[in-house]
Amino acid sequence: MSSPYHKEEPSSPERIDDLMLRDDDRETHDDQSRTVSSVRDIASRIPESLSAIGRDISRTIEKAISAKDDYVVAVKISPEAQEKLEALVQAGVFRSRAEAAGFLIDEGIKTQSALFERVRQKLAEIERLRAELRGLIADKQV
Repeated sequence: MSSPYHKEEPSSPERIDDLMLRDDDRETHDDQSRTVSSVRDIASRIPESLSAIGRDISRTIEKAISAKDDYVVAVKISPEAQEKLEALVQAGVFRSRAEAAGFLIDEGIKTQSALFERVRQKLAEIERLRAELRGLIADKQV
């Protein structure tokens, strides 16, 4: 019985531990459980992913260091030449068309060594003639 002088204390709600679930919370718990499981799966893959990224960066740096003396040249080639380069890559002879093209250029230079020797001689002669002309002009200015 309640009287104005005697107040009934409100009943305190049942204390529920975080690990305890009420019946109406079971569906919410299942969703949370799946979410936690997914987050744990993703988190467990982070070290593996970081390791793979590290390996990729390391390989890229190694390639850059080893290629420091290489030059990149953009060239237009015929469709036939493109097909030949692609065939070398598809056959696994080279890793890229650029690598195949570089090899073929080097081989072409070796094959045409007599031509390049003549070019070298002519360039030396041209430089000698330029020096001679510079000397003539220097003599006229004095």
